[in-house]
Amino acid sequence: MKIICIGRNYVDHIEELNNERPAAPVIFMKPDTAILPKQFPFFLPEFSNDVHHEIELVVKICKVGKHIDQKFAHKYYDEIGIGIDFTARDLQSELKSKGLPWEIAKGFDGSAIISDLSSKNNFKSLESITFELHKNGEVVQRGNSSHMLWNIDEIISYVSKYFTLKTGDLIFTGTPAGVGRVEANDVLEGYLEGEKRFRLQIK
Repeated sequence: MKIICIGRNYVDHIEELNNERPAAPVIFMKPDTAILPKQFPFFLPEFSNDVHHEIELVVKICKVGKHIDQKFAHKYYDEIGIGIDFTARDLQSELKSKGLPWEIAKGFDGSAIISDLSSKNNFKSLESITFELHKNGEVVQRGNSSHMLWNIDEIISYVSKYFTLKTGDLIFTGTPAGVGRVEANDVLEGYLEGEKRFRLQIK
């Protein structure tokens, strides 16, 4: 199982980080060891002083596919949830400034929080899925799949040009604006279509 992440998929997030708008989806990976076991707290890593939360829609691949045509992409995933792509922003910025890969800022142990997933058939419209992240009871991120630069089917089709998708693979589809630093004792709660899907303590 692999975790495929899409960067810069919401214009407001691109603008808040002063990044360039990409001409194609930006892809990076997290190893399976990045998944934080359910009910575990998130421990701030000692190598970073600026870890940011990034809430995202997550889709689960349900069968093997390669070079998937966009019109058939809907057949390759069956479940949707939300997750957090924790990012060591200080480490990422330092590595980016040197033109170096920044996987260690994104793929470190425990950096992927994934909620329980639901059948995509439970959603009224896959083109308009709402999700939110609350930090200490306040909304800090709010997103809707309609605001993606590339929708789920477009992402699956594009990613499959380069990587064979396998059953169980997870795709993080990008984060909206509002990313920010987490600190010890913060409580993060993720909502999908108004339903709380996870509660996470920061240690």
